[in-house]
Amino acid sequence: MRKQPLVTGEYYHIYNRGVDKRDIFDNKKDVDRLIESICEFNRTEAITSLSNLRKTNQIAPKALSENPLISIIAYCLNPNHFHFVLKQLVDGGIAKFMQKLQAGYTSYFNIKNSRTGSLFQGTFKSQLISNENYFKKIIGYTNKNYKIHKIPKNKINLVFASDYEYENNNFKIVSQAEGKRILEIFDGSKNFKKHCDEIVEIIRREREKVPLLGEDNLLDSA
Repeated sequence: MRKQPLVTGEYYHIYNRGVDKRDIFDNKKDVDRLIESICEFNRTEAITSLSNLRKTNQIAPKALSENPLISIIAYCLNPNHFHFVLKQLVDGGIAKFMQKLQAGYTSYFNIKNSRTGSLFQGTFKSQLISNENYFKKIIGYTNKNYKIHKIPKNKINLVFASDYEYENNNFKIVSQAEGKRILEIFDGSKNFKKHCDEIVEIIRREREKVPLLGEDNLLDSA
């Protein structure tokens, strides 16, 4: 159990990586599967598996169900780790969403690769976004997290991030209400892109461009 419970209505930086720093994606099909899981597991209703949803034609065309657990503000899926900025909408929402997401994807990955055991390093890491300055830092950091790492060319197709949604003002995984609010705060997509690029450059200079397999330490919350 977490020392500090995740509070409904608050924003959190959520992240995790593959156990032993291993890749969590082998190919684009794996990325697509996790994206589908992100969309379909964000619901208060219990579901057993994506395959069962497909059989009963219950998979919705929209990323957000009528009763979501969380709002997605930003995300980045890298070959061996991921980042989210999430807002908890119901009590226990983030924990339920992440449990379903990691367990469901691990089951898929293990069956596909004839393996057993954990795929992710523990449950997930969380950091409360406690002030405006940290919020602006972490959303830029998450939105273009792949730019911070030296990702090999043969793995760049295994990256999927929310920067495309913001730069095209076309929200499918990102909550439309939250996405539009972010663009209003930054006075449009061009200014938000500039902000994210600046955050990336600051962090890259500070870290001297962290390798993909290096530690992905959390930004200081101060």
